[in-house]
Order: sequence, then structure tokens, then C-alpha cells
Amino acid sequence: MNDTPDVFVVNAENFAEVVIETSYRMPVLVDFWADWCAPCRALMPMLANLANEFRGSLRVAKVDTEEQREIAAEYQIRSLPTVKLFRNGVVMDEFMGALPEGAIREFVDPYVERASDKLAAEAMTKHRSGDSAEAVALLNKGLDDDPSNYRLHRQLLEVLMSTRRFREAEEVIQALPANQQTSADILRISSRLRFGMIAEGAPPALELERTVEADPSNTEARYQLSAVHVLAGNFEAALEQLLQITRRDRAFRDDAGRKGMIDVFELLEDDQSALVSRYRGLMSSALH
Repeated sequence: MNDTPDVFVVNAENFAEVVIETSYRMPVLVDFWADWCAPCRALMPMLANLANEFRGSLRVAKVDTEEQREIAAEYQIRSLPTVKLFRNGVVMDEFMGALPEGAIREFVDPYVERASDKLAAEAMTKHRSGDSAEAVALLNKGLDDDPSNYRLHRQLLEVLMSTRRFREAEEVIQALPANQQTSADILRISSRLRFGMIAEGAPPALELERTVEADPSNTEARYQLSAVHVLAGNFEAALEQLLQITRRDRAFRDDAGRKGMIDVFELLEDDQSALVSRYRGLMSSALH
């Protein structure tokens, strides 16, 4: 039996249907609560608000842990309230305590499909087929309709960066809220963007290599070459140029060689740990 649309009371008999089966169609928030728990009573209206807001895209299920002890034991509930998010039959995430509604919204948002996500999927199909201009137009339309869907910002940045529309990418990042700008994925994009801005208008890599070979003291050419290498995915070559700048001229653009190496480390931390470790050691030696 449901209290309001998309908010359901569940028990051992209907848990599989209401939670597990539904989670293959939409995310399901399961609220483990008890009548004696004051934070539980504070949390439930906020969950109901979200269920109503995302009607048809999100379900909330209420489990009274005093009555449904087997379910509580199965999911190892140790504290109340505990909220678990189910998707595709499994628990994807959880939180404990009565969070503010804004924090709950951030918790749920990555899992809830919006109308703008469908537009974004169309846009990325266009981008992969070579029509990046139409992809940008569709993503901007999606953002006009749904500006708080930050997944669209990330997809728009992906298209803009791949097509070297760096000034537009910079504007997208600057328009994001502070908490979004400092997220790990946006920080990585920002690092890549800095190299894009450096490489913008630079000569081709071969010409820059010849310039550096003819004049090893040409720090500006080295710096541009490092950026061109980053954009091409030649990270070791980029780090080598930035290391040379660090060794030769710490004053160049306010220690740009060292800062550039740190930016590359951030881009590579999860993927090429051996390369990062080696150049961290070389950078440390250069600084002493």
C-alpha cells in the first residue's frame, strides 16, 4: 500500500516486487526507519518531496525496522535512519542520518534520469557521428531547460574540449557552482583546458620540436610543446618538457613547469601510476 504516489510501505512479501523489480526501471530509495526515531520522522517528508518531484523516475520505499526485522538484518542496518539506493537489483549507494534536502538531492541526482538526459544522449550520438556543432546546440538546449542537470555540463565540456573550443569550455566551467568546479572530474577537465589554452595558436609539434632542438633555452616553445603533447595524449613527452622547464627556469610564468607537471599528474593519477611516480621523483630532485 502506498502513502502517496511513488512512496510505498514495504514488507517481506512485497520487497522483491516494490524494490528489486522496480529498481531495474528506476532508482529506489529504501528508507529504514522506526517510529521512535526522531531523525527518521524528519527525513521522511524530504524523501516524499523528492519522490513527488521525480514522479515516475524515482520510488521511495519505507521499511519499519521494528516490524521488518528480517529485512533490516539482511541489509545489516546498524543505525537509523539508513537510506539505501537500489538500482538494477543491487544497492548502489547509501547514507545514514537525516541529511538536509539539498544533500539528499545531490545523493539521488546521478541515478535519476531526466528528460534532458534523453536530449543529451541524442547529442552525444550526433557528436560520435561527427556532427559536433549539432551536439553542442542540443546540449545547450538541454541546459536551458534543465540547468541543474550537471551531467549535461560534463558532456558539453567533453564535446567542446574534443573540438578545441577552449574559450567556450572555460565559460561553461566558470558558470558552474563552486562545489561543482572543485569536483574531481571537473578539476581534471580544468587541467586539460589550461593546456588547451596554451596550445591554442601554437605551431605544430614538429615545428616546436625543431625550435627547441635549435635553441634549448627557448622556454616558451618548450611550454607550448608540452601542451601540444598533452592534447595528443603524449603525456611522458609533455612531462619531459615541463621537467626541463622546471630545471632551467623556475621563474618562467611563475613556476609554470612545476605547476604544469602537477596538472599532468592529476590527469594521470589513476591510469599511469608508474609514470607519475617516476616524474614525481624527478621533479622533487629538480626542486632541490
